[in-house]
Amino acid sequence: MSNIQQLQDFTTQVRRDILRMVHAVNSGHPGGSLGCAEFLVALYQDIMKRNEGFDMNGTNEDVFFLSNGHISPVFYSVLARSGYFPVSELATFRKLNTRLQGHPTTHEGLPGVRVASGSLGQGLSVAIGAAQAKKLNNDSNLVFALTGDGELQEGQNWEAIMYASAKNVDNLIATVDYNGQQIDGSTKDVLNMGNLKAKFEAFDWDVLEITEGNNIEAIITGMNEAKSRTGKGKPVCVILHTEMGNGVDFMMHTHAWHGKAPSDEQLANALGQNAATLGDY
Repeated sequence: MSNIQQLQDFTTQVRRDILRMVHAVNSGHPGGSLGCAEFLVALYQDIMKRNEGFDMNGTNEDVFFLSNGHISPVFYSVLARSGYFPVSELATFRKLNTRLQGHPTTHEGLPGVRVASGSLGQGLSVAIGAAQAKKLNNDSNLVFALTGDGELQEGQNWEAIMYASAKNVDNLIATVDYNGQQIDGSTKDVLNMGNLKAKFEAFDWDVLEITEGNNIEAIITGMNEAKSRTGKGKPVCVILHTEMGNGVDFMMHTHAWHGKAPSDEQLANALGQNAATLGDY
């Protein structure tokens, strides 16, 4: 899928899925999910090389690891609508015995999920290991990872960042969802991390920024540029500037919707701002 309007329509439907999933069980994380909708749609529908079906090993295809696993609603929606499992299964989100847990897990064998995530700070380490495995297996495909900006307050990330450059893991593209918000407030107020670009560069990564992280065309252009920088001796970092709660006016510009479900009235308002495109589950 490469038509921009089709990708935008796809994203609108993903936003509807996120809102309805979280509302149905009165729990979950809509803010970051909405903020990353365009990115994950572009990733799965345009940027990554994917094989038919799901192979846990990801042999001879690009693979993706979601580190900030609390934004599972957007991940599940994009996976389902990309053909990994039935869209109707989205209705089981966070319910008893579901494969769609609040944070992605692997024990139920949900297609598309290669690692349990949500204990923040661990996903980048896993992605680096997968990237090294691809090199050992002479697999020329790429490994993609997504972390939150607040997640980078976890120390394990910086061990991984140091390791990746020291070992020339240059088949890895790590994207940071840079929305400036986390559960307790702005990242600057909770624990200011300063200049992330300079920090990654100090750890000898190749860094680029996508300043319009909720614009699909800008994402595709930026990620293709990131792909062109792989294989040159350095891991690649993309700092993706997004808006938490994007697409729903009352959820934007605040951390308040990091982990809160909308009421019936709020859901109706939010869905009214995002007209159905592909059909609800």
